Amino acid sequence: MATPRTDPLTLEVVELIGTVVARYYEEYEQAAAQHALTGAQARVLGLLSLDPLPMRRIAQKLKCEPSNITGIVDRLEARGLVERRPDPADRRVKLAVPTEEGRATAHRLRESLDFAREPLGELTEAERTLLRDLLKRMLGVQPDV
Repeated sequence: MATPRTDPLTLEVVELIGTVVARYYEEYEQAAAQHALTGAQARVLGLLSLDPLPMRRIAQKLKCEPSNITGIVDRLEARGLVERRPDPADRRVKLAVPTEEGRATAHRLRESLDFAREPLGELTEAERTLLRDLLKRMLGVQPDV
């Protein structure tokens, strides 16, 4: 196992990553509130707009307890943004699926997130590609070839 790096450059990079994450979450919460959603509801809706999922899988992706997801999906369902449907592959499993209104809300929410998009637009395509690949490497994900 690698020794933790505590040199000034590493510490500065860690601090910058923390600042980026904090600013992203702050803006995400503000954007969610504009749609009368909590940040957690917005994250679940955004995730479901990409792919309908069972509650357990949503919890795994968002790294939280399945019981928390059940409550979030209940509230999204009550607002007509999500519905539960049987999984065609296993009818014992229920999928959370966005409604048309839910997909439209997720799209508007995504469009209103400027924090990352604007500064990234200042980078060249080569710089954005390098940043993406470095972030994937940090996460242990194979970069695109």
